[in-house]
Amino acid sequence: MNKLPLIFLGVFLTFASSWVGLVVYPYFALGRMQPLPDEDTGGFFPPSNPGLAVAGQRVYAANGCVYCHSQQVRRAPLSTDIEKGLGPRQTVARDYLRAQPVFLGTMRTGPDLTNIGVRQPDANWHHKHLYEPQTVTDWSVMPSFRYLYRMQEIQGQPSANAVKGLSGPHAPPPGFEVVPTDEANALVAYLLSLKRNYPLPESPEPPVKK
Repeated sequence: MNKLPLIFLGVFLTFASSWVGLVVYPYFALGRMQPLPDEDTGGFFPPSNPGLAVAGQRVYAANGCVYCHSQQVRRAPLSTDIEKGLGPRQTVARDYLRAQPVFLGTMRTGPDLTNIGVRQPDANWHHKHLYEPQTVTDWSVMPSFRYLYRMQEIQGQPSANAVKGLSGPHAPPPGFEVVPTDEANALVAYLLSLKRNYPLPESPEPPVKK
């Protein structure tokens, strides 16, 4: 008896079922998802990003930040992400509607950045951290991104955009200052836009433990 047609049918059904599960079902389940209206402000969840943050997303990608940082808060009891304060709730598909591309990440050499705009809302802190990470967090293994900054001699009054509080071996000498380039400003704007402090019905915040 020739079993070749039966084998072929089995292989075809295997690949067809995989395609349905990996492509068709996610498309119909998630492909038409829309932002939710915010009745209080008239906006939407997730909120749209300002133009500078969109440009910063490209800087984030170009500098390989996704290789060391994730952007996904996992749910308990599978992880302790919420307990660690990485975000107030689990991230879900709707959180990423405004992100093109989506930087879920696969490693956490550095901390998760899902909610970094809430955890660290100070732009100057981010500039200091990018310029000289170890002076902000002494145990950090993050490389410096000093090439996104420019050291210049102070002409008259210090620049309003100069990074404040720099220390360490690469701090500007007297009479000089460090100012961010357009790329650095865009990257920081993107980091500040990473906020998951809005409500979504499919991902309620867990009850506070007493």
